[in-house]
Amino acid sequence: MALIAPGAFLWTTYQLQAPPDSAKNMWAAIALATCIALLTASCYATLSKAYPEAGAGSSYYYAEAAILAKEEHKHFRLARLAEFVTGWAAHLYYWAYPGIMISFMGTLIVYIEQLFNPDFASDWLSKTLICFVFAGLVGSIALIGVTGSTLINIIINIVQIASLTLLGLLMILYRLGHPNVNYEHINAVSVVVPHDLLGLIYQATIAILLLVGFESATAMAGEAMNPQRDIPRGVMLSLFIQACVCYFFEYFAANFFIGDQYTATVDGKTVTGFAAALSSGAPIGDIAKILGDALLFGNGFLLQLLIASTVVMALIGTALSSLSTGVRISYAMGSDRELPAVFGFLHGRYNTPHLGIYFLTGLSALIGAYAVQSVDNVTIVTLVSNMGTFMLYGLTCGVTLVATLEHLLDGEHNPIKTIVIPTLGLATNLFMVCGIFYYGLTGSGNAKINSITAIGISIAFFVAGFAYLIGDSLLKGKPIFLPSDVSHPLRDSIKSSKV
Repeated sequence: MALIAPGAFLWTTYQLQAPPDSAKNMWAAIALATCIALLTASCYATLSKAYPEAGAGSSYYYAEAAILAKEEHKHFRLARLAEFVTGWAAHLYYWAYPGIMISFMGTLIVYIEQLFNPDFASDWLSKTLICFVFAGLVGSIALIGVTGSTLINIIINIVQIASLTLLGLLMILYRLGHPNVNYEHINAVSVVVPHDLLGLIYQATIAILLLVGFESATAMAGEAMNPQRDIPRGVMLSLFIQACVCYFFEYFAANFFIGDQYTATVDGKTVTGFAAALSSGAPIGDIAKILGDALLFGNGFLLQLLIASTVVMALIGTALSSLSTGVRISYAMGSDRELPAVFGFLHGRYNTPHLGIYFLTGLSALIGAYAVQSVDNVTIVTLVSNMGTFMLYGLTCGVTLVATLEHLLDGEHNPIKTIVIPTLGLATNLFMVCGIFYYGLTGSGNAKINSITAIGISIAFFVAGFAYLIGDSLLKGKPIFLPSDVSHPLRDSIKSSKV
């Protein structure tokens, strides 16, 4: 479930990565973003090994457990606040992200329809209906539980990785067989090296978005037979496979291929290469048609349709993975009464948090229906989700530092894993937040408006969260800052497990 659609993101984000002034840094930015993601993944692996009993709570549980495990009681009073902030940041990410995938699906369905009828132009109602149908499909699969979700994702992963491997090989073969084309990169080395610092940073703020999802494996600890062994492996392997194998290969092939053979008309002028990709809603689809016509006996349309179909499957897997993980964290918070108790209810047959699934399915449909209507809408929702993503990742790296620091003083752990990696992970995730909004807020026009809107939504989300926390505490008589001398079931269980 954590191997999150490496084929779909090449299709959906290549246009955003194609501005000619920075596009040559695309592969190097993927490598830089992978390093940042690996730092975060290492923290998740460390925490999942230290707290295999986390179950569905994942990072939400880690934030509380890391403080309650401390020997000094003065830290105890911060446990509830830490877990709530971490869990709420996770929801900003997980409640928005499935809606983005659903909006991508709406756009893709329109693109496929236009392959058969170029004059087709969908209105807002048809796009909305597509989003609601797709959300209902994903929610139905999630309701079945881990068996149905995992089987579907395994099939999807096999199909999409096979298809992107085929497409990448065709891109490389095309270039080797057409040496006279004027390509964007003069050789293979030019593809992988950075070309300028600002362009690299800009591309990295986009590239990091391709790599989220590895942490969803930690929410499966409750279903794993040996979570202390298998969950850390799942976290690291999923990121390694999607980034170091799939993304490195497919982005090398796409950038090795692109050149003057890819053309488009913009405002009556013919543009080529990266400029043509920037003007297209589906540049990888356009490239597939070129490859099929040139190398597969004129079957460009068939290849274009085939790749688009695998992206449809990949988007189902991506939406399913993020929805399933988000529901599990909602379930953990509902069970702890940090969210309304209905989020902790389980289905009588499937043993899944069905009310949480219904809620998130409906919310995802609404978000997707909003985002699919325009590029500005999807940009706003994406920035909101990204804010939650990097806050969650940064907080988790900070939690790792808190959880392991006292063990380092006892000489029990390697300082690389307990201090260096968590510190770098915290710093780089915060840097990525600053990088994303720096380019947005210093821009002009729609980019600036979209960024300010996303920041406003994110702030409002956290204000609402703290308002709920305070109101819930007053109603239940449950203090936000827990007394340090009060017994706590989780603290007692952690101490017992250590003994």
